[in-house]
Amino acid sequence: MHQQLTMAKVYASIAQAHNNLELLQALKLQIKEFQEVLGEVEIDAELPVSAPSKIKDMGKILLKAQDQHYDCSEMVKKLRAMVHVTQEQTRMLKKQSLFLSQLAAKTLPQGLHCLSMRLTLEYYILPPNKREFFHREKLEDASLYHYALFSDNVLAASVVVNSTVSHAKEPEKHVFHLVTDKLNYGAMRMWFLANPPGNATIEVENVDNFNWLNSSYCPVLRQLESAAMKEYYFKANQPAASSSSGLKYRNPKYLSMLNHLRFYLPQIYPKLDKIVFLDDDIVVQKDLTPLWSIDLLGKVNGAVETCGASFHRFDKYLNFSNPLIAKRFDPLACGWAYGMNIFDLKQWKTQDITGIYHRWQDLNEDRVLWKLGTLPPGLITFYNLTYALEKKWHVLGLGYNPAVRRKDIETAAVIHYNGNMKPWLEIAMQKFKSYWTKYVEYDHPFLQLCNIIND
Repeated sequence: MHQQLTMAKVYASIAQAHNNLELLQALKLQIKEFQEVLGEVEIDAELPVSAPSKIKDMGKILLKAQDQHYDCSEMVKKLRAMVHVTQEQTRMLKKQSLFLSQLAAKTLPQGLHCLSMRLTLEYYILPPNKREFFHREKLEDASLYHYALFSDNVLAASVVVNSTVSHAKEPEKHVFHLVTDKLNYGAMRMWFLANPPGNATIEVENVDNFNWLNSSYCPVLRQLESAAMKEYYFKANQPAASSSSGLKYRNPKYLSMLNHLRFYLPQIYPKLDKIVFLDDDIVVQKDLTPLWSIDLLGKVNGAVETCGASFHRFDKYLNFSNPLIAKRFDPLACGWAYGMNIFDLKQWKTQDITGIYHRWQDLNEDRVLWKLGTLPPGLITFYNLTYALEKKWHVLGLGYNPAVRRKDIETAAVIHYNGNMKPWLEIAMQKFKSYWTKYVEYDHPFLQLCNIIND
């Protein structure tokens, strides 16, 4: 039926060009009936019982059209024109879809904004002696299992902590180091004071209280404060301002120091030897303690590699037309993922990882080596210093790839909603959302007051 519909459109175009109005009218009628029958039908079983007779009727009118207007060269010309128009329409729709999804990804849902505001009010009503967490002595105990989580999203952070603790065999040995910004500091502390993570330990800090993290020490902070960067981000007349790629790199996360704290782990946690870094768009599905027993063979970063065939290799992220990049890195080197990483902080200090990061950030002040974000400088900084973890530790793509296999998801230690379709947004993929929502306390009074429901 789809093939007949295409041919009918071609013959209708030719009939119109030849002023054959009778044939044109007959074809338009058949085309309209076919479009009504097909609708959103995807398989034969969904077609109405009248479909065979309509196919027969269409066949008759197509034979008539062929007798009157068949010309091979003209048919080819018309079909090529139709293909070109269809491709252009598809390209524009993809561009619009990407733009809208990135716009949605930047927007904080009203319910999450409400939750943060209510929790903040509650926190500052508390007397000072009620604002502290327990077991502070564990925060620097290197024999325990420590996690770094940097987030400005209360609900997302709660899912990370809840899912990790619920699968931990010895939760009392797990310590969560959560850093947020000053806007969400009170809300984040209030949530975990009111909903402590069982026997695990948690601390919530404000990135703005890290006085050592200033523009004289940190190149990326100096760059974010520069006039050139503000021009790039905030001037609407920039060439890429209205494009999908331009919008992507204007995402507020690129302006937040929370996104760059991952390069300062030994400075934030000087007493620790190893730490697991978790993004706030992940869900933990297994006990993660075996990560601390993995021999990284002298490497600094334990991560799951993401390359397959020609995808997600260094040339996807870095500008190899620049000699600084071309001379030092292999364009076919395999990329890896942030989101669930085990870092050896002793080796980090020995290899001066933060120093390497600083040097490359200085070289990229004009953004010619890579655009923005933390993965490109991560690939550079940890080049030849990354140990490849087994794939089952970290399955990615739940925020953009509908083809992620259920088997891979259900056997993974950590699943990652990287991409625009975060599970707390309306644009989330429904088929993957339940893995996240089962760790959200929807019956919590604050969530109900803010109309945060599982829909």
